[in-house]
Amino acid sequence: MKVYLETYGCTMNQADSDIIRGVLSREFELSDLDNADVVVINSCGVIEYTERKIIRRILELKKEGKRIILAGCLTRIARKRVESIVDGMVSPDNAHFIDEVIKTVLNGEKPILIRKNDVDKAEMHPLKCRLNHNAIAIVSISEGCVGNCSFCITKAARGRLRSFSLEKIVDEVRSVVRGGFKEIQLTSQDTAAYGIDRNLSLPDLLNALCKIEGDFRIRVGMMNPQHAVNMLDELINAFSDEKIYKFIHVPVQSGDNKILEDMKRNHTVEDFVEVVSTFKKNFEDVLVSTDIIVGFPTENEESFWRSYELIKEIKPDIVNITRYSPRKGTPAYRLKDMPDWVKKERSRKLTRLMREIGIENNRRFLGKKYRVLITKKGKNSTFLSRTNSYRAVVLNHGRIGEFKKVLIEDFSFNYLVGREIYR
Repeated sequence: MKVYLETYGCTMNQADSDIIRGVLSREFELSDLDNADVVVINSCGVIEYTERKIIRRILELKKEGKRIILAGCLTRIARKRVESIVDGMVSPDNAHFIDEVIKTVLNGEKPILIRKNDVDKAEMHPLKCRLNHNAIAIVSISEGCVGNCSFCITKAARGRLRSFSLEKIVDEVRSVVRGGFKEIQLTSQDTAAYGIDRNLSLPDLLNALCKIEGDFRIRVGMMNPQHAVNMLDELINAFSDEKIYKFIHVPVQSGDNKILEDMKRNHTVEDFVEVVSTFKKNFEDVLVSTDIIVGFPTENEESFWRSYELIKEIKPDIVNITRYSPRKGTPAYRLKDMPDWVKKERSRKLTRLMREIGIENNRRFLGKKYRVLITKKGKNSTFLSRTNSYRAVVLNHGRIGEFKKVLIEDFSFNYLVGREIYR
């Protein structure tokens, strides 16, 4: 029996797909789409547009005669909408039962395995099959979150925070490093919340991971400001290790404290600024990524310009701009939405600013030398590498997984261009 896996969404979903591949590889043949008897879609439901896109994809595949198993967040977020068009469903925290679901489908039944995880402390599933076409291994450190953002539906799919065992995370990272992976991406709904339910912290985990032997790098995933600001000294100490990329993804979502209150974000603009400024003071180069939602129902013109001015002041290297999308089942869904044209115009203004900041930020690296790690293939026969601060450097030559010394010869708003040097 041949099975094809298609993955949508965040690095957490990609990590779940590693589990799905690992479980499937025991009894099924992993296949391309054309030859597959069964298609597993690991879905994302963060915004309604993505939900519609995935549903269209399911209907297309059903017309081709494929049997469809739906995994991922949509199994809980949109159960009523998708249950009738798929052959079986399995929720994110039950992805390791994917083989049982497929067997049940092949027996002519329709399994719906979306029961909630009823254990207090989740554990990592040991069986994973990672794709080895690049140097990157994604490692989940927890499931769920402690937040209650008024716009977010993800908690309905992922549940409350359940941190994985520190020892087992260390074992997994040690294993993937021995397997040749050079960039370890730690992922969760909020890495800064790691260990709250275990009397541990993210710095505890990072310190333990840095003791693993080998020349590799760790990228810490998204950290919400409300947790990061309360352990800044410990975070700075942990990030001081050479093995940790000087990269922080700290989503602010709005530059207006009233909007943050309406969003139930549990942090202030000042918390975000403190986290970013502290990292910048302590490290020569830090790549700062943040998220902004434009067009939240209570965002007026003044609120938007506060977000604009905050980005202009902080000058983050990456700004993930999302136009607000109402999600049924969230508190914000009850608020009156604003016209799409307003959201689009605000998004365009922020996008222009982001590109200007990117050019300004990257210009200062011209002519400088760096040691970079080549992590994967790029476009047009190029290679993508990363500096110690996770800045993207495009190279014409190289080998995935190797470190090189490069000279920066050109740049764009979102990447640098380098040439290998030998001294």
